[in-house]
Amino acid sequence: MRPKTDFTRKRRSCATASGSIRSELAELQLTDYGLDRPESGDDVVVPFTLENLDSRGRVVRLGDALDQILTRHNYPAPVARLLGEAVVLAGLIGSSLKFQGKFILQTQTDGPVNLIVVDLDAPDGLRGYARFDADAVQRAIEMGETKPGQLLGKGHLAMTVDQGQHMERYQGIVALEGGTLEDVAHTYFQQSEQVPTLVRLAVAQLSLKGERSPKWRAGGVLVQHLPPHGGRTMPDLPGDGNFDNPETADQNFAENDKWTETRSLIGTVADDELADPAVSPERLLFRLFHETGVRVFDAIPLEERCTCSAERIEGMLRDNFTAEERADMVVDGEIEVVCEFCSADYHFHLHDFDDVKH
Repeated sequence: MRPKTDFTRKRRSCATASGSIRSELAELQLTDYGLDRPESGDDVVVPFTLENLDSRGRVVRLGDALDQILTRHNYPAPVARLLGEAVVLAGLIGSSLKFQGKFILQTQTDGPVNLIVVDLDAPDGLRGYARFDADAVQRAIEMGETKPGQLLGKGHLAMTVDQGQHMERYQGIVALEGGTLEDVAHTYFQQSEQVPTLVRLAVAQLSLKGERSPKWRAGGVLVQHLPPHGGRTMPDLPGDGNFDNPETADQNFAENDKWTETRSLIGTVADDELADPAVSPERLLFRLFHETGVRVFDAIPLEERCTCSAERIEGMLRDNFTAEERADMVVDGEIEVVCEFCSADYHFHLHDFDDVKH
């Protein structure tokens, strides 16, 4: 089991106003409250448990890794922000899987941003790509219609677990109906796992001291309610899992008080806190849960890493295309392949495939 640290602070010592709490906690030394290691920086996942609230979760904080993914393609800002949210979501979900393989998050929709693909190459490699209609995105910007649901439109989101050759792939699919990635994540967990789940995602472009240009940053938190003695934790279908919507929620279901408290605390998180380099994942968790207690585990590092290579692409050209099809790909005497994720440029000649029988 990964090393862990317990945070607990007595209720009587807490300030009462939200602003004063943030100000007070910003000055605290977390080592005085049980943290036995330095606070985490960027490009990490920090798992945590809330034993007194029967919940567990993860916080993701991305800095340079996300900036590399987003700036490599010079995306328009709304597209970059949307892809950034998808990268955070993939990090939150994929980092929980205990296998050597890939977690793949993919959207296919009819909106201006019609395709997003994010891979987490377990345990720590992230890459992402967005395909979009430049004219449609520009019109959306001019009309002020750049919310995630407006850019995505309708379609579906697929989450795939690929454990490699000779292992069965698992895929879950959920409809995208013009909502946010947070919305679709909630629907996914309600339908696939029947586990009460709350997801928060935030992406920002910030000018940091000492940097020549603004940098993309992001953060997210995922928390799930897992009572130790089982029992009914979700409303019966049909029902959208939104306990605050009287038209769709299961009226015969009473939400667990501990989950109500957890949701309320997570609801106080501001987007700027999730992406703020001055608020480490541990400090964020301490601010939220110092009254009930939170146990944090060692951070898991993440990095931007593409899995493409000349060998992989040559193998793809050998195995998936005939000699005639490869000949049709030749331009100026060579076949050029550009990786959509990292923009790496690969060049091949037909004689590289002389030993292929088809």
